[in-house]
Amino acid sequence: MSVLIYTEVNKGKVKKASLECVNYGAKIAQLLGTTATAIVVNADAAQLEEIGKAGANKILSVKNDAIGNDSMLITAMVEQAAKAEGSKVIVFAFDVNGKAVAPRLSAKLRAGLVAGAVDYPTVNGAALEVKKNVFSGKAIALYSINSDVKVISLLPNSFPIVLGSNAATVADFSADLSAVASKIVVKEVKSTSSGTSVPLPEAELVVSAGRGMKGPENWGMVEDLANAIGATTACSRPVADMHWRPHHEHVGQTGVAIRPNLYIAIGISGAIQHLAGVNGSKTIVVINSDKEAPFFKSADYGIVGDAFTILPKLTEAIKKLKANAN
Repeated sequence: MSVLIYTEVNKGKVKKASLECVNYGAKIAQLLGTTATAIVVNADAAQLEEIGKAGANKILSVKNDAIGNDSMLITAMVEQAAKAEGSKVIVFAFDVNGKAVAPRLSAKLRAGLVAGAVDYPTVNGAALEVKKNVFSGKAIALYSINSDVKVISLLPNSFPIVLGSNAATVADFSADLSAVASKIVVKEVKSTSSGTSVPLPEAELVVSAGRGMKGPENWGMVEDLANAIGATTACSRPVADMHWRPHHEHVGQTGVAIRPNLYIAIGISGAIQHLAGVNGSKTIVVINSDKEAPFFKSADYGIVGDAFTILPKLTEAIKKLKANAN
């Protein structure tokens, strides 16, 4: 009986969220007195080594170009791997594929599912007790998974990544996907980038702006600040709806939920729908000309003033600080 962790490779690297999952799965394995097994598609030797350093005792290496991001094929692959390994706990990231695969797998295996875990589980007899955010992050609920097989997905950026010297045993794994009648057809894949190459769910530093920037032509100063600190750029929903910025940059309850170490919000009032997607941020800095903006109530630091005056000065100060540090 092992803990099975679904891991992914993207743009030549093991996804940060996947490394968090391996760390988390290894912790569960330690609690249960068993081993951690990762499963990954089309990984090279360096990526397999990194997964091992994150805590996997064994890695099931799958070579199959047809799987891609097809959630139905991934579900079938992980189901077969879980049965082959006798896995009673299966871990995913709470990302695009995790949100699609974990519920399907839970139904197929009649497994209890907690989606979006934010803390390490505790063992209570045969049950695992898992914490997750509820009510748009205003409270934390404790769920007890009592089923024989348990499925957990992790909210990205909720757990630190620790790489050690562990070396995993690598075994080839071939899933029989011939019987899977997938209805998913991938017609086109477009790569997106903003600020840095770090995707928003994995970003530790985020600079976000709203309607206070008055138009897309003023976004250069937002990007300048993001580039100065190595951050990913984001925006509020109205900005995306008005096509000032692409929709993949929209953060909030109806956009991307993020948990960066630093979130800088510029010209965003702080409506509850926006806060629901960013209130897991470790530190929130708000820049707004309206001293009554609701966002200031949730901020760790706030600057009341004109963003068009503040941003250039802030960017220049950061550049000077970095230059002096070097």
